[in-house]
Amino acid sequence: MKTWLSSFVLLLTVSGVAMAKPDLSQPLGPTLADRGSAHYQFTQHTLSSADRHRHYRIWVAVPTRAAPVAGYPVLYLLDGNAALGALQEEQLADLDRLGPPVLVFVGYATALRFDPTARAYDYTPPLPGGEPVIDDINRQRLGGGADMFLDLLEERIKPLAQSQARIDLQRQSLWGHSYGGLLTLHALFTRPDSFQRYIAADPSLWWQGGFILQEAQAFITRDQAFDLTLLTGGATRKHSPAGWDDPDVRARREAIAAVPANAAEQLAGRLAAIAHAIVRYRRNPELSHGAMLPASLGPALRLSAGDDAAVARVIAQ
Repeated sequence: MKTWLSSFVLLLTVSGVAMAKPDLSQPLGPTLADRGSAHYQFTQHTLSSADRHRHYRIWVAVPTRAAPVAGYPVLYLLDGNAALGALQEEQLADLDRLGPPVLVFVGYATALRFDPTARAYDYTPPLPGGEPVIDDINRQRLGGGADMFLDLLEERIKPLAQSQARIDLQRQSLWGHSYGGLLTLHALFTRPDSFQRYIAADPSLWWQGGFILQEAQAFITRDQAFDLTLLTGGATRKHSPAGWDDPDVRARREAIAAVPANAAEQLAGRLAAIAHAIVRYRRNPELSHGAMLPASLGPALRLSAGDDAAVARVIAQ
């Protein structure tokens, strides 16, 4: 068990040494989809939202190894541009040995790693009563489109993936980081049958004063079986004196203060008390919020591949 746990920590640490939040203006640059892989074939597709306001770039990566009789497992990755940018060939080689999943990178039609305006809308839940949702960090951004985005995922992106490869519909996973982690939790709490595994990395539990924690409480009363991996960081980003008063930095600091520092640990504990629930939680105090994106990718890939023996050891610790 200790050997595998050490590997688990290593998977969380690789590519995660930078102690900063994601740079939302950073160009994507060449990825494995451009360079090619010995283990996967990549295809690229474009979609638009129903209201035509948001435009998506979808990369579907299909293993070169033949599919199992029941089909490949599949992992859907939010912030697909950034996730694809963090993906390493060594990780794909590891998946090839485990039994590779199809990988679906759900990104945006931009040359950048992120589309901040689009993701702020797509990844945040609607509020009760249909009131307008204003982003906590940047007041110019609207939110509340999570259910529309999940409809798009179910009705258009999943069928697209299934047209590219034979997929086992009983082995579907969803991964997201930050606002993507918030969306992953919202999907679990409102559509728990959409995926068999949910992986949330440093989710924005503070959004709208901890709204997702209210959704969690309602979900807990349903007593439904599920599989969740919750990974969090702990390092605080250092700011210059001038940067400390930046409006976005100040807004984020105030938003985070709205929930307890151990909110994720408390949430994991409450969810783990549900009968038949599988909940894995790990806090990584040496990693910042931004570093958790690439660091969480390795565990997500392995979990989606069904490394069940290792998962069982984590649960038994």
